[in-house]
Amino acid sequence: MITITERAKDKALELMQKENKGNDYFIRVAVEGGGCSGLTYKLEFDNQIKETDKVFEDKGIRIVVDKKSFLYLVGTELDYTDGLNGKGFVFNNPNATRTCGCGESFAV
Repeated sequence: MITITERAKDKALELMQKENKGNDYFIRVAVEGGGCSGLTYKLEFDNQIKETDKVFEDKGIRIVVDKKSFLYLVGTELDYTDGLNGKGFVFNNPNATRTCGCGESFAV
């Protein structure tokens, strides 16, 4: 399962409204190769569910992840921060054994 904090939910809804995304849109989370630690997170709004996608709902927000990425993301919490060290969505991933200094990539 992938969950979302209230802060991340509020920011996602704000961005969807700003980008004129309808109720059929959801958050797509994925993992791709790259970054200094080997894997990077990808986050976008989408409205096309593929046959092999896993679909979760938390706090009224649908979160969709492809089957391969789910192996790396199971148990992850999506958060949002606007602190002094930067602002944006943050992945609290219990599977990540090593992250880079900027928090943009990870390894398992």
